[in-house]
Amino acid sequence: MTEPAILIVAHGQPGDPEGQQQAVEGLAAKVSAMLGARDVRGATLAMPGALERAVAASVGKAGAGRGLLVYPMFMAGGWFTRVELPRRLAEVGAGIEAGAPRILPPFGADPGLAQLALALLTEAAAAQGWRLAETGVMIAGHGSGRSRAPAEAVYALAEKLIPHVARTACGFVEEAPHIFESARGFGQRAICLPFFATRADHVTQDLPRALAEAEFEGVVLPPIGLAAQVPAMIAHAIDRGH
Repeated sequence: MTEPAILIVAHGQPGDPEGQQQAVEGLAAKVSAMLGARDVRGATLAMPGALERAVAASVGKAGAGRGLLVYPMFMAGGWFTRVELPRRLAEVGAGIEAGAPRILPPFGADPGLAQLALALLTEAAAAQGWRLAETGVMIAGHGSGRSRAPAEAVYALAEKLIPHVARTACGFVEEAPHIFESARGFGQRAICLPFFATRADHVTQDLPRALAEAEFEGVVLPPIGLAAQVPAMIAHAIDRGH
């Protein structure tokens, strides 16, 4: 059976489309190397023409009958993965000759995500000389005014971390409780885990402002989607999805 072409799709950032497009292309290259140099491309929805170019190149290389496997580098299986991404793929002609593209579960739904978060938190606590069981964890997420899926993904992760940490709290950019509310009162022995796929404006601007307002004194980790283990997780998900 001929293997499908693979496309990793991220939201991107309208204010900086080039930077996020380069980031997802770099991620695709790492995943490709882990899959034996298979055809893996990356595109953001925010970069004008990027999705169309990636689909055209992927389908063109795929040939008749190969098809296209799409991995959403999103943090929840909400409206974007169920409605907008299929619409955008159809709009640019994905799979006209080889059938409709198959969309895998998003990164935020990966069954290994809690284990990854626990590893990152354990490492960060150890670097400070803390025991994780005595450390508070603040999970910062996007949230949404339209869908419960983004917040539910954050709460699901927090629930899995409860047995391992001193306390957890969840805060969001776009819904209550907001980050500045949930991040208060942690003290110095605390870690903030940004539940984001990339380092875009929410991470570089909104999060620092909210944590400063909350007078958060703990350690702030990079977005979980930038962890060194992520390309291997994606490659494994693609292997499972065949």
